[in-house]
Amino acid sequence: MNNNFKFDHFGCSYLGLVAFSFLFFSKAQASETDSNALIYSSFEGKGREIYSIDTAGKKRTKLASYTLADGYPVVSPDGDKFAFYGKYDGYKTWSIHSANIDGSSVVRLTNDKNVRDAAPSWSPDGQHILFSRNRVRQDGNTHEEIWIMNADGSEQKQIKGLSGGGASFMPDGRIVFHSKTGASEISIANRDGSNIITLTNNDAEDWHPEVSPDGKQVAFMSDRDGNREIYVMDIDGTNERRLTNNELSDWDPVWSPDSSKIAFVSDNVEGLYDIHIINVDGSGLYQVVKNGSQPSGVIEK
Repeated sequence: MNNNFKFDHFGCSYLGLVAFSFLFFSKAQASETDSNALIYSSFEGKGREIYSIDTAGKKRTKLASYTLADGYPVVSPDGDKFAFYGKYDGYKTWSIHSANIDGSSVVRLTNDKNVRDAAPSWSPDGQHILFSRNRVRQDGNTHEEIWIMNADGSEQKQIKGLSGGGASFMPDGRIVFHSKTGASEISIANRDGSNIITLTNNDAEDWHPEVSPDGKQVAFMSDRDGNREIYVMDIDGTNERRLTNNELSDWDPVWSPDSSKIAFVSDNVEGLYDIHIINVDGSGLYQVVKNGSQPSGVIEK
């Protein structure tokens, strides 16, 4: 999903995630969107667009087709808005946007040229948006940064103490991200970049961490067993366990509101991407979207 490390398949590049950032509609917001509870992106027609769909996979609504390369939608805590990224300048410039939950009133929040801004994440109070910025150097290598701004796009600043990407807010207001000082490791830090706690320590690449709404667990993707799979661990880094087992890649995990289920994206044999939902104990796997990725929003049924 983006590394801003969410893993971006559309751009065929790593951004300092995630993608991928995933939040959820509440039951109150479900009625406002006709029970369309999952928000995601899909490449159809002329470009990548943003949709919502109920978790039974039956009713779908198009929300945004703003830049023809829109993705990584993430819903605000009050359910009134969503943030997403769009691409400009021949895909060389990626910018964060916000919109009303019905896709109206789109506002471009970041405007720096020739940088890749992606993986937006709302603060628990909805006042700030965290995002990952990826700078492409002349030698083709990239430099990952983590930035924060007010929800209206003002007061944008880099969190200087953090090196990595795929950052998202935790329920307690801290930041979870993948650090980048060698292999990518899952880490936690204060909002100002202080007090960094590293949760994983191995030679594999661990990306796109998402903390459960109850604050007790972290879902993430890792290639430690040969390809990208979804893993879960306790918030202190203990009790790591593999959740998915797929010959193809699984990525971009996102929690349900009660912390009992995880939605994630999986490659398929047709070269596309599907969205699945699974119980956190590994049971109850089912496909909810065919030809979709970058999910952000699951309502409990």
